[in-house]
Amino acid sequence: MLMLGFAGFMGLLKIVLMALAAFALFDAAFRREDAFRAAGKQTKVFWLVILGIALVVSYLFSILSILPAAGAVASIVYLVDVRPAVKALTGGTRGGWGRGKGRGGSSDGPYGPYNGGR
Repeated sequence: MLMLGFAGFMGLLKIVLMALAAFALFDAAFRREDAFRAAGKQTKVFWLVILGIALVVSYLFSILSILPAAGAVASIVYLVDVRPAVKALTGGTRGGWGRGKGRGGSSDGPYGPYNGGR
């Protein structure tokens, strides 16, 4: 009975780590390439490769091996360090996921913020 609970917990942990790596991979895929270089956080291709490997490794290997743990660390580093730096350079959600200031409210014009003629 105890082993069944442990196996269930490990399966749940494996799903959580896969979801973490998948979210980080999709987020990195939708960010702009130049923002990674401007933030000094390697390149977009580097993070896509690392996070893709993290996702595959977390799927293929047991959670008790070292490779899924390394993938989890890479995903956490992206989400805690790289993502906020890239997001700050692109102005919040602009440049990622297709949402931003352009819909409703104030938007940027060709020479800077457009305030409606003020």
